[in-house]
Amino acid sequence: MSTLSFDIFGSQIDGARDYQEDAFLITHLGDSDGDNSGSMVIVADGMGGHAAGNVASNMAVQTFNRHLSKNFPNDNVANILYEAVLQANGSITATVAETAALKGMGCTLVACVIEGEDLRWVSVGDSHLYLLRDGEITKKNADHSYGGFLDRMAEAGTPVEAEAGFSRNMLMSALTGDDIAEIDCPEESLTLEPGDRVILASDGLDTLTGEQVIEICSGADVVKECAEALLQGVTDAGAPRQDNTTVICIDVIEKLEAAPAVPEPPPLAVPDPNATQRRDAYVEAEPAREVDNDPPKKSVMPLVAAAVLGLAVLGGGGFWYMNQGADPQQTRGNDYEIEYEQDAIDADVVELEAVEEETVSAGEVAPAARPAPVPAGLSGEFRDNLKGGGKSPQMVWIPAGNFKMGSRKVTSDPDEHPQHDVAVAQFAIAINEVSVADYTRFANATGTKLPNLGAASGSDPENFPVYYVSWNNALAYTKWLSDQSGENYQLPSEAQWEYAARAGSQDAYWWGRKLGRGNAHCFNCDTGLDPRKPTAVGRFNANKFGLFDTSGNVQEWVYDCYHKNHDGAPTDGSVFEGGDCTVRVLKGGGYSSGPEELRPAARDKFRFDKGNDQTGIRVLRLP
Repeated sequence: MSTLSFDIFGSQIDGARDYQEDAFLITHLGDSDGDNSGSMVIVADGMGGHAAGNVASNMAVQTFNRHLSKNFPNDNVANILYEAVLQANGSITATVAETAALKGMGCTLVACVIEGEDLRWVSVGDSHLYLLRDGEITKKNADHSYGGFLDRMAEAGTPVEAEAGFSRNMLMSALTGDDIAEIDCPEESLTLEPGDRVILASDGLDTLTGEQVIEICSGADVVKECAEALLQGVTDAGAPRQDNTTVICIDVIEKLEAAPAVPEPPPLAVPDPNATQRRDAYVEAEPAREVDNDPPKKSVMPLVAAAVLGLAVLGGGGFWYMNQGADPQQTRGNDYEIEYEQDAIDADVVELEAVEEETVSAGEVAPAARPAPVPAGLSGEFRDNLKGGGKSPQMVWIPAGNFKMGSRKVTSDPDEHPQHDVAVAQFAIAINEVSVADYTRFANATGTKLPNLGAASGSDPENFPVYYVSWNNALAYTKWLSDQSGENYQLPSEAQWEYAARAGSQDAYWWGRKLGRGNAHCFNCDTGLDPRKPTAVGRFNANKFGLFDTSGNVQEWVYDCYHKNHDGAPTDGSVFEGGDCTVRVLKGGGYSSGPEELRPAARDKFRFDKGNDQTGIRVLRLP
């Protein structure tokens, strides 16, 4: 059991605006007591005007909460947080597609989950997650504004000159229903200590400096006093265009032997229309009072094209959901159903109706790539017989499917943009990088000069990747295989290679968002292997298509000519012709590559008639 307890309080003000676009939620997760319990806090800052921003923030909070609550407890909370953001964004996608008047709406989001002493978070945009410890304040989440991007580049030692006409507060990532450029969701948790104070806030708190936040917080003994004092400080600053501001404070307290009972929440008051409105919520998250945590069979979620959502108490107890008072003149669009975890909406009536919840399976996120079933007769692994003796490399059939090629991250290399949808037909591809032994059969049969691999060539030629191979010789090898087998062997297109390497994942790596340890052979992979030379194939786990070493070990030639980006790239998985064909594309990174180069989206290039100490081969065969 945790030795910590937490006091949580949240409140918000309208600022200089006459409407509220922020939404927030504080809720208890899991069991009412015991090890399988936790607390979740979310702040969403809407964009898009009076109704649209309010709709987006409320929708994001509800969808996020539903996905996380349904999948908690979980051994990988960071992954569930990440998925919840995708679900929230997907709900906006579906709503905008149905109601054209809401196009342009969106929101930022910051959320955290506390389990025991561990705090994990996810954020998109420029809202804040601050830690106050020992009189110092630290921003824990990434700032996805243009100013934040410039600051991160400068800190990394690669400063970027600000572009004319770009303001520092311009958002570079948000939930808008389109692809999310950046999601900050570290797998490592923050370990909380007694005396810590955590603050989640929308960017309206930027009116105060860090020093002012510290001063205000140091004079507040309890979270309610702290949150209210911060909001009063924002109000007193009198900024002429003050944004909505939401603040949630969390105090970390060493658990006492006998903790006081949780007070009943204050009654909900009708806001004074002539005064600045504020909505408050208070929860003591640990220990928690006994509540019915069974998920509700019905839920209420009004979606409006030109209205503000009402203040609502949602679910089976244990949390308070806060937002603007309802506008009686609500108008709506049409009924629709979506594949995300979102309530169906009856949009032809003014009253708030309880509607049946349409959800995907627990833990499911609508994927960008869902492999199709493999047709009968074209499944599993195989090797083709060669006329001159021996067999082809071990191959495996890859099912047809769709995926998003390239990178959506604004900080990635520009040649990985734009990310785009590609439909790929079925093909077979080598399970391993072409070995020294396989390539030697070709070289001996055709009189091709073998690369000088030194001691590597004799160490284990059947299981050691060939390298120092030029694109020309790699292509010649595929033509020789085709002649020897009577089948159609090729170098994969870049799209086919990336589809096979991702194996259905849209994360940075096929195994997840972080490099981790022991997943590949590269310069910084922490495997204990010599980063100055390749290693035997198949030493690490295969991806979900059964392919080894698609990240690291040796780079792999693809057929495509190099283009400076994906503009105009085929969407059917075929080769991207044109461009500079004296330079060809390499994928996967090598043994001396850094982590960024191991991503499936990453691209490298080299002259077609040259090879180097990392250039190898993986062959493809068509049905």
